[in-house]
Amino acid sequence: MNHFVSSRFSRNLGRDPLSDEALRHLAKSIFAEDKHESRSDRYAYIPTYEVLAGMRKEGFEPVYAKQGGSRVPGKADFTKHLIRFRHKGEAGTVRKVGGIYPEVVLVNSHDGTSAYKVMAGLMRLVCLNGLMVSDRELASVSVHHKGDVMAQVIEGSFKVLSESCRAVEAADAWSGVSLNHDEQMILAGAAHEIRFGEEAETPIEPRQLLAPRRRDDLGSDLWTVGNVVQENVIRGGLRAWGRDANGRRRRVSTREVKAIDADVKINRALWRLNEEMARLKGGGAFMQDAA
Repeated sequence: MNHFVSSRFSRNLGRDPLSDEALRHLAKSIFAEDKHESRSDRYAYIPTYEVLAGMRKEGFEPVYAKQGGSRVPGKADFTKHLIRFRHKGEAGTVRKVGGIYPEVVLVNSHDGTSAYKVMAGLMRLVCLNGLMVSDRELASVSVHHKGDVMAQVIEGSFKVLSESCRAVEAADAWSGVSLNHDEQMILAGAAHEIRFGEEAETPIEPRQLLAPRRRDDLGSDLWTVGNVVQENVIRGGLRAWGRDANGRRRRVSTREVKAIDADVKINRALWRLNEEMARLKGGGAFMQDAA
């Protein structure tokens, strides 16, 4: 990808609606003209770009996109892709806790690795990591490649959008939940396990997940601490000294979580973690009132 073109499109990524030209540079597989050759005749090809057009007609504007990679020659143009939409009707939503927007997250592929999946999400513009709400009754909708896919995706998008808007309310409530040092360490420790696994041998310590990357994130409330942890988990770049297989010291740096499946899984787990902490602190939990 041309660096100038990439920079031009990424400058306002997550802030302004994206054109088809921008989307092609961010996730070319959205515009695959057919299914991958590995798919049988029974696999119904439902092009994402047609669903994208339908979403736009209903007021959903794409503001972010990315796609997965593939080591199989010729498969990269058909791989799993993710698009984040913001509805025009929610564009003026009051963000009480640091520039967040309710969003709808769409995942699909043209190589058989994914059905259409519609999920509730939040985008915090200051970091663009994009939290995804954990699985709930209406927070996630799966649509298989058959039938009237576009209608099902659009219907599912309106359903999960309402959950995204409720998640904004949860975020506002969590900003009033104060965490002491021990509680912050509990949150960081659980997030560390989500990212690295219970038995993972890594020199990265949980406390490093609590290090804010900007002055505005110097706070002890659940929403701020949770976002700091999430950004450190997703963005990577944490460093520590470890040892290689021969026992020699080496510098270790965490990588950014780029794979779509890992991004979704980790983000949803972190949201659930924040929910549990809010519940323990008596600060309320997302969807609790809907039970």
